[in-house]
Amino acid sequence: MRRRDDLLFPFEEHERRLRELRERMAEWNLDVVVITDPENLFYLTEYQTTGYSYFQALVVPIEDEPFMVTRWLEETNVHARTWVELTRPYSDTGDAIETLWHALKELGHVEHKRIGYERNSYFFPAYQQDRMTASWYDATFVDCFGIVEEGRIVKSALELDVMRRAAKAGEAGMTAGLAAIAEGVSENELAAEICAAMFRAGGEYPAVLPYVTSGPRCTIGHATWEGRTIEAGDTVFLEVGGCVRRYHAAMMRTAFVGEPPPVVREAEKLVLEALDAMLEGLRPGITVSNADRLARAVLDRSHVGGGLVTRAGYAIGIAFAPSWDEGYIMSLKPGDSRVLRENMTFHLIPWLFDYEGGRVMGISETVRITRTGAEPLGALERGLVVCA
Repeated sequence: MRRRDDLLFPFEEHERRLRELRERMAEWNLDVVVITDPENLFYLTEYQTTGYSYFQALVVPIEDEPFMVTRWLEETNVHARTWVELTRPYSDTGDAIETLWHALKELGHVEHKRIGYERNSYFFPAYQQDRMTASWYDATFVDCFGIVEEGRIVKSALELDVMRRAAKAGEAGMTAGLAAIAEGVSENELAAEICAAMFRAGGEYPAVLPYVTSGPRCTIGHATWEGRTIEAGDTVFLEVGGCVRRYHAAMMRTAFVGEPPPVVREAEKLVLEALDAMLEGLRPGITVSNADRLARAVLDRSHVGGGLVTRAGYAIGIAFAPSWDEGYIMSLKPGDSRVLRENMTFHLIPWLFDYEGGRVMGISETVRITRTGAEPLGALERGLVVCA
């Protein structure tokens, strides 16, 4: 490993992450792992690029020096951004899997070895996996999905500091977006204000740009700005994910243009009660299923219609497009008996969807799990925002 002074985290943090990964490799009886998930690569090395649709891998032997296989252009990111010294790049006219094979053979990591690989990795497609597992007869392949994520799910103090910076950037964007809401303003203008403020506050490009919808467009799942002009009596829904060095913190807020009718205030009350129940009730030892139930028990009492049509929250941290969440590692939903641990981080989303004929009420927080409850990473005031 190459010691560097300009990494986001101290060298000792990376040594710890690598050591703990190798301890899990020993438990799985693996000689070497091929890590291809972009978030896992960043967690272990700080390697990042927007070119992650090309094959890229960190190869970690249980004892020898790790090395990376990347597209030749992306090799510059290894040297500029990581502690990794050893690389084996391939050209745009070359063959990534063949390059990986030759590198493993060269360094003695194939014959009679148990090789772990991430079968669930978005950017290691099946045809490449099949070429690897079907033709390398002198190795045994094991799906090791989750072996890195087990380290990622609980955040270190250093990671939490970066996530708080991300929360501040997101707050700046959300505050600017809410302040710009008015009759006659377009969704595009709101998006521009959000992004400008978020980036000026130190935020970097997030895995997903902000969600900005208004009026009848609020009940289109994962829609964002399309130029609609805001009108009096509209609900405006914003969801913003601040990002610093690939760590994210997200939040939802809802605004109303004009005087909110009683049904809107009732929805606000329910969502805030559900969020408070989660903030007070989430702590180490509670099951994922019970965490979800805290929100659902409140929202199921709705007298205005609608309901919680999604999970009640999801793990959040390192992310690249197409999503800012770590929900594939852990999501708060029924039927999961795993327990929460201190310093896990979640985006809590006990929102009310499609109530009273096509409205939404979303007020959310990114939190860390503490011994006494869930602590928001940000400080933005909660509640419905009323705009003139």
